[in-house]
Amino acid sequence: MSGGADDAPDPAPPRPVRTFRVDLEYDGEGFCGWQRQAADRTVQATLEEALSRLVGAPVAVVGAGRTDAGVHALGTVASFSAATTLDAATIARALDATLPQDVGVRGVEERPGFHALRDARWKWYRYTWLRSPTRRVHERRTAWRVAVPLDVAAMRAAAGELRGRHDFAAFQSSGSPRRSTVRTLVGVRLLEDGARLALDLVGDGFLYGMVRAIAGTLSEVGRGARRADAMAALLASRDRRLAGPAAPAHGLALVAVGYAGDEPPTFVDPSLAAGLESGRSDRERAPADAEA
Repeated sequence: MSGGADDAPDPAPPRPVRTFRVDLEYDGEGFCGWQRQAADRTVQATLEEALSRLVGAPVAVVGAGRTDAGVHALGTVASFSAATTLDAATIARALDATLPQDVGVRGVEERPGFHALRDARWKWYRYTWLRSPTRRVHERRTAWRVAVPLDVAAMRAAAGELRGRHDFAAFQSSGSPRRSTVRTLVGVRLLEDGARLALDLVGDGFLYGMVRAIAGTLSEVGRGARRADAMAALLASRDRRLAGPAAPAHGLALVAVGYAGDEPPTFVDPSLAAGLESGRSDRERAPADAEA
């Protein structure tokens, strides 16, 4: 005789919870930044919705940093954990097929214990100007057009004063106080490519609005409205009111995030980069820095 309680099949064993690293890029124009918000469209929420549909359960995504509204990412990293039997390659293909056109997946890898924010050693941001007296349609979403000439040599000299470990409070936007405003910029350079001018900054972390404030201040130097040798005094002031206005968000992009074992860009100062591999400077930061 069958049908009794003792004949019921054993429940399926629970699926193991696995952790994945996701490398991605996005066009920030259509997003109100990375971080999930109640009503606005964000990169984090978009990725979480796609992953939740894929694995059939809610998924929380951790990002390597929080970019502001309109800021792009050429290369950033996220992590998530989920009880799923899907392999990394299947997840990557499914995300590529379901994510909107302004978010792209560059790779997915199973990484036990990986945390995209806590494990990050360095970040590379780029701010781009377009030096042009007239509009350039195909550059309008990725570069800040300036119609007046810029003194690049003066800007380069001023930017060089920011290299090293400093208190960057003068370049922090209000509304996001940090436990510490000290950061280390291990790589600083200005590159010219035709009409485009790019500021590259590599550091152990960035304050909210820091890169855009630096770019806005360097723009004043380039126009002759601020002395190139005034950066040291500005840093010492710790007064955001004394720095330049924030440069527009659409000229900023997160280029890359580095982790243990990753080689930093070639323009990084080796003597300053010694602490990046160990993550020593990370312990001085709040666990969830808002950036850019």
